[in-house]
Amino acid sequence: MRKWSDVEKELFTEEQIRESKLRVAIIGELIKARNEQGISQRELEQLSGVKQPIISRMEAGETSPQLDTILKVLAPLGKTLYVGDLEKA
Repeated sequence: MRKWSDVEKELFTEEQIRESKLRVAIIGELIKARNEQGISQRELEQLSGVKQPIISRMEAGETSPQLDTILKVLAPLGKTLYVGDLEKA
């Protein structure tokens, strides 16, 4: 049986894999913060100005949101993005 990491390397470039993992990490933190604070997607819509269907698609991984959209959603959750060295991530 083949490991996913082997298949992944055959299908995608290292850059695509790295970008995907970063995207998953950011959205994962968004979902975690929203759930920990007991905020629904509808409430986050009201707080951020980002429509609930967009939040839902972001959380489901069905879209690749623009940076300004991510920042609008993170701010009411008391979160921001941190830029650091990839080797330390």
